[in-house]
Amino acid sequence: MSLEDVLSAINTFVWGPPLLILLSGTGLYLTLRLGFIQITQLPRALRYLFKRDSGLQQKGDVSSFAALCTALAATIGTGNIVGVATAVQAGGPGAIFWMWLVALLGMATKYAECLLAVKYRVRDKNGFMAGGPMYYIERGLGLGWLAKLFAIFGVLVAFFGISTFPQVNAITHAMNDTFNVPIEMTAAIITLLVGLIILGGVKRIALVSSYIVPFMAVFYVATSIIIILLNLDKIPTALGLILHSAFNPQAALGGALGFTVMKAIQSGVARGIFSNESGLGSAPIAAAAAQTKEPVRQGLISMTGTFLDTIIVCTMTGIVLVLTGAWQAPGMEGATVTNYAFSQGLGSSIGATIVTVGLLFFAFTTILGWCYYGERCFVYLVGIKGIKLYRIAFIILVGCGSFIHLNLIWILADIVNGLMAIPNLIALIGLRNVIIEETKDYFARLNIDKSDRDEMA
Repeated sequence: MSLEDVLSAINTFVWGPPLLILLSGTGLYLTLRLGFIQITQLPRALRYLFKRDSGLQQKGDVSSFAALCTALAATIGTGNIVGVATAVQAGGPGAIFWMWLVALLGMATKYAECLLAVKYRVRDKNGFMAGGPMYYIERGLGLGWLAKLFAIFGVLVAFFGISTFPQVNAITHAMNDTFNVPIEMTAAIITLLVGLIILGGVKRIALVSSYIVPFMAVFYVATSIIIILLNLDKIPTALGLILHSAFNPQAALGGALGFTVMKAIQSGVARGIFSNESGLGSAPIAAAAAQTKEPVRQGLISMTGTFLDTIIVCTMTGIVLVLTGAWQAPGMEGATVTNYAFSQGLGSSIGATIVTVGLLFFAFTTILGWCYYGERCFVYLVGIKGIKLYRIAFIILVGCGSFIHLNLIWILADIVNGLMAIPNLIALIGLRNVIIEETKDYFARLNIDKSDRDEMA
């Protein structure tokens, strides 16, 4: 039995029914107890994105918008381009439906975990705000061992999961396929740039992300919309296929072998979590650095990240894949499938160029964001003296990602992602009453003066 077979078996176990139930159950519980906050308060959350917290006693290192961009930098990456393609290839178009569902429930989860991050954050010895699941597990639940376990998994995800291998592999191979740039050259350049930026810490990462993330997201979505408009007559059929194959893939796909409801669910949920990271516990680490005195306010802002990442960006990729039929193209995998879809959709090779450029920006900023997440986890475990060691190890691993088999990369990423989510979800359940009370208190204070409720936020 090969290493890939062993890891595949572990992955199937990790992403089995217990974790799927824990993820969806936590999101559903929070959705119901918080009154569908991801729907009722989404307009307010979107307004908060561009409105600075007016509190006089703000704490934090970066603006709420910059904190969100740091989180989006880590979430909008290869999962939106390569991840969606692999999900649809593995589970059929129905996987897109399950990505939507996990994103909807995940918005409530993201709100809750980022609320807790601000509430339980502390200032470290360097004067920076430190927070995230390891802090609210320790300070809120009093379970130091579980907090350390989360931090260990967080470092593993940064080293071997979302951050390094999938992103660099996607960049280098896409550049090679589209522009014929040698893989070794791209890997060397990416590694050098990452090293230069991460040495500047969270403020430099936030600065770079706040410029790149909005631009790259708008550019990619705009191109997707053009393809959809060019194929408008096929939209009803594509949506019907997505919905039908989510529950009856054998019938919807003409008895195609290997497509089952469970496979569609597993692929959609795993890739959805890889993409938007709701429940994973990563976004709270960035949220803790936000300049705000209101945990609920930052929770609302942070939950828009899941909306933008999956409901908007991943949906664009998924619709284009189904519209063009590229997901069924033989002999293709990863970014090559999405390249083909966009080329078919635009009727020109310019489509592949657009995907590659988008992937370059998406994946690069994901590397930056996850470097910060892993660093915070590493510091929690060994102290600030370990930062230099962590950064050196991270940079080395970035350079290695181009030379590992794609399927092995995704299996390994899924495993460590699932392991990281478990301690965080346990904490959200254990601190559910804190989340609910904080939410009630915030909106009660807003209602004191209805004519000026937004000014108090």
